Amino acid sequence: MTSTAPTASLRTQGRVRASELVGRGWLNTGGTQLDLEALRGKIVLLDFWTFCCINCLHVLDELRPLEEQYSDVLVTVGVHSPKFEHEADPVALAAAVERYEIHHPVLDDPELDTWKAYAARAWPTLVVIDPEGYIVANLSGEGHAGGLAVLIPELIAEHEAKGTLHRGDGPYIAPEATAGTLRFPGKALFLPADGDQSAAGSWLVTDTGHHRLVRLATDFETVLDTYGSGTKGYNDGDSTAAQFNEPQGLTLLPAVVAEKAGYDVVIADSVNHRLRGLNLSTGAVTTLAGNGVQRLLEAGPARVDNDGAATDGALASDPLQVALSSPWDVVWSQKLSAVVVAMAGVHQIFSFDPATGAVKILAGNGLEGLLDGPADQSWFAQSSGLAEDAEGNIWVADSETSALRKLVIADDQSVTVETAVGKGLFDFGFRDGAAAEARLQHPLGVTVLPDGSVAIADTYNGAVRRFDPSTGTVSTLARGLSEPSDVIVDHTHVAGEEPLLVVVEANKHQLVYVPIPKEAQQVDEGASQTQRPKSPVAAGPFDLTVRFKAPTGQKLDDRWGDPTQLKISSTPPELLVSGGGTSVGLKRTLELSGDVPEGILHITARAAACDGPENEDGEIPDHAACHLYQQDWGIPVLLQSDGDTELVLDLRGMD
Repeated sequence: MTSTAPTASLRTQGRVRASELVGRGWLNTGGTQLDLEALRGKIVLLDFWTFCCINCLHVLDELRPLEEQYSDVLVTVGVHSPKFEHEADPVALAAAVERYEIHHPVLDDPELDTWKAYAARAWPTLVVIDPEGYIVANLSGEGHAGGLAVLIPELIAEHEAKGTLHRGDGPYIAPEATAGTLRFPGKALFLPADGDQSAAGSWLVTDTGHHRLVRLATDFETVLDTYGSGTKGYNDGDSTAAQFNEPQGLTLLPAVVAEKAGYDVVIADSVNHRLRGLNLSTGAVTTLAGNGVQRLLEAGPARVDNDGAATDGALASDPLQVALSSPWDVVWSQKLSAVVVAMAGVHQIFSFDPATGAVKILAGNGLEGLLDGPADQSWFAQSSGLAEDAEGNIWVADSETSALRKLVIADDQSVTVETAVGKGLFDFGFRDGAAAEARLQHPLGVTVLPDGSVAIADTYNGAVRRFDPSTGTVSTLARGLSEPSDVIVDHTHVAGEEPLLVVVEANKHQLVYVPIPKEAQQVDEGASQTQRPKSPVAAGPFDLTVRFKAPTGQKLDDRWGDPTQLKISSTPPELLVSGGGTSVGLKRTLELSGDVPEGILHITARAAACDGPENEDGEIPDHAACHLYQQDWGIPVLLQSDGDTELVLDLRGMD
């Protein structure tokens, strides 16, 4: 049996003793090496995360209010168990801890020792440990803040009564901050000089770590304007009053569209889950789309049954009532006459029409992975960069699949998805050559070069790569960069000279010019796969169970039938003889093929619960607040005769 709980030998009187925290070292502790004994008397929340993961970033924000409210009794420990090779670099991890303003201790777990000890299977996973050192809850995915807000007071009351709760400051010690004019910039946009085509123009940059926008001269040092107060938050208004929260992508509207819309630039305000507009003449910032609530839940079975993972409200007539999820990049599409949005948090591509305010799902069904074909059947994984080519197609840097994808837009505006480079969720590397064998590592930016080839900000390889559609090959244009998050063609070069690239070098807090070499490099440092333990499983019948227990004060929402759902598929597809597809319930019997030596089970679990019941009949009232719990797992499996015949996963398991 495969379980998410630690081994049975740790059980004491039916309870499970937490495993020790083991890793390479600690961050945010001032050099102190922590262990569970040092945390005894506190409620400990282990957050298994990796800094590439958008869902993990969502959880960081969900936990902040709880950490502040219960600072004297709750200690969050971020257990960083990396997916990508680059994430195992301690320097990169330290930068990520600073970038995302993490104010709790972080254990560096590059060999996944603590990950394995707790049998974690997904990013993010949360484990709650009581003040006596016993596990009381295993939670996968995001959206658990409400449940934790109920559980923590229960644990406080129980352990205060027992005398086992110790109040006082936690072990967090803030590190020394590093940055300059910019702090972890995200994306950049060239702004032509108004009315004077001979002038150099300027560059608008999302100064992500300072929660603002900065307009720089072409020397990348002279600050011409700033937009936003620099304080994290949400507020519309003039350039000094406006607030952003980790803004990312930018796109400039055509002049005729901007004049009618009343703003020039569309901004992906990622953590605010909104699209914002900037009027360059006045500095005014307005909200264009998004209600600021991630995954807004509407009444009805669409909570669980909608493959698009976007509720009815996400397509509402009022764009300010639309639920968005971490928009990461935006680009104007001439062919669609709309802004295309990389909606990283739900693994989809949206569109926004400035003329009507309409927000639509353009591509992706919400499942995380790499699957081509008709737009509504395709899979994406945290798409983070967009660019339009001369034919009107949209190139996509699909970060979690380490892939370069393309939206082929037909004359009737129908969309088909193709993959140029990349293989899947767990395949990456640094390899040039034929596109089918080439590998990237978590790319975040993309641009189309004058010759029609595509330059890619290959972020975790610290490189700029090029894909040539005419030859189907990949090469390297530049190396040695520090997490490049965007790449743009320099529009200020002199006619007759070779154009330069502008690269946003996030971890060096700067923009740099990079020449396009006449002969690109050919690099082959190999192809890799995410190194996670493969679960030994036996061919034949295989029972899958996902544990879910609604938090105290919530009830499964069965007003429209079974409020739970499983979606199951596999890579390769031949691994599953039967049992795949979508159906209600959190238990399923699969049949695994004995002809496939290994593969990956893709599992998505959902459960809908609502606050209540509050009325006399014990039923959930119509006005009750409802919550969707969801997690995607990719479970690597190895087929062997003595393997497990069942698998238990925790969506929300209580011990």
